[in-house]
Amino acid sequence: MWWQYLLVFIGSFLFDVVPIPLPPAFTVMVFLQVVYGLDIWWVITIGVAGSILGRYLLTLYVPLLADRIFKKSKNEDVQFLGERMKDMGWRGQAAILAYTLLPLPTTPIFIASGMARINAIYVIPVFFVGKFTSDAITVHIGKYATENIENIIDKGASLPSVISLLMGLAFISVIVFVDWRSLLLKKKFVLNFRVFRKRYAKTID
Repeated sequence: MWWQYLLVFIGSFLFDVVPIPLPPAFTVMVFLQVVYGLDIWWVITIGVAGSILGRYLLTLYVPLLADRIFKKSKNEDVQFLGERMKDMGWRGQAAILAYTLLPLPTTPIFIASGMARINAIYVIPVFFVGKFTSDAITVHIGKYATENIENIIDKGASLPSVISLLMGLAFISVIVFVDWRSLLLKKKFVLNFRVFRKRYAKTID
């Protein structure tokens, strides 16, 4: 039924449009594929399409969110990092591709690129290649390795999922709290925790 594939699209979209590192979208793809016995290649194709739309929208609204939450100096610092990343050319895109091939949340990449005002065309094509490849492998593995629905549900809260979540949060923390101008220009590692606007800093304190 078409609505079952629509669930795949919506589920993948919702997992990848939020600015927090949720478990990878392939978990919902595997779950729905097994539950409804869907064609695996349609699940992968439609799921990746939902993920790409979610990530694209994330890059559009993250700059607005960052302007409201972080100080101007922090936003300019991350933008500087983005300019350096673009200067790397194919090496920067190769790094993005390598990350997307890993079973880790890609949220940090899109938060960083959104804050840095990097054009989505720089990230999305590489993300598509890596995402389609990694999801195709993972969904196939899930299809043959999962014996029943309970195992898939358990997998969503498994140790690897928790580790990937923690790594995603750690990556975001690196983007936010490292002074990138000091690191890249002066080769000096500096942590700056005064990056939030006053109203958010009070809430965190």
